Amino acid sequence: MATSAAGPVLIVGRKDMKLLEQSSSLKGSLSAEQQLFLITGCSNIQEAVEGAIHIQVNPPYYVPLVELVPHPETAPATVDRTHALMQKIGQSPVRVLREVDGFVLNRLQYAVISEAWRLVQEGIVSPSDLDLVVSHGLGLRYAFIGPLETMHLNAEGMLSYCDRYGESMKHVLKTFGPIPEFSGATVEKVHQAMCVKVPDDPEHLAARRQWRDQCLMRLAKLKSQMPSQ
Repeated sequence: MATSAAGPVLIVGRKDMKLLEQSSSLKGSLSAEQQLFLITGCSNIQEAVEGAIHIQVNPPYYVPLVELVPHPETAPATVDRTHALMQKIGQSPVRVLREVDGFVLNRLQYAVISEAWRLVQEGIVSPSDLDLVVSHGLGLRYAFIGPLETMHLNAEGMLSYCDRYGESMKHVLKTFGPIPEFSGATVEKVHQAMCVKVPDDPEHLAARRQWRDQCLMRLAKLKSQMPSQ
């Protein structure tokens, strides 16, 4: 069974754990020191997996989504056990019913990136304004509900939405272009726009990533305080 954990790859060290604890964002019932005490390392893969009941790489801390993708021969009980474990430790597991290139999150992300790229490439909107459309519009909504529930709520249910907007959506979708090349003049245009906001030297990129992670942490805390769905 494969697991894909969404978001940036984070190696949470002692300093990070302490910061999470101080901001009341540490997951689990153990203190930072108690959690760190339980972590050991070794250089031999056989030794590392001996006696293990669950093995996972890339466990991002601030983005809880985990995609569970069973192999055709994976026992359903294994998926159920992994799903329960992910929920217990504060992750948000989803069941992907069969393997697909890119997993679910990346496929959705690539669809947005593809159309974003075309809109910039065709001179419809600037790179910086394109990002504002998502961060100050679409992203605010999708931080709490997904696209299907959005459809459901934007009319008198899903049947009403599709009856009301289905044809107009198809009309717009037919205007979408081919898969972009992600090269040439558009790359330079987007790169220059991004560097105005965040220069691409290590120091500026690291600072912006830290800011991003702090925002994710605060958003996760806010979501945890929201009434249950």
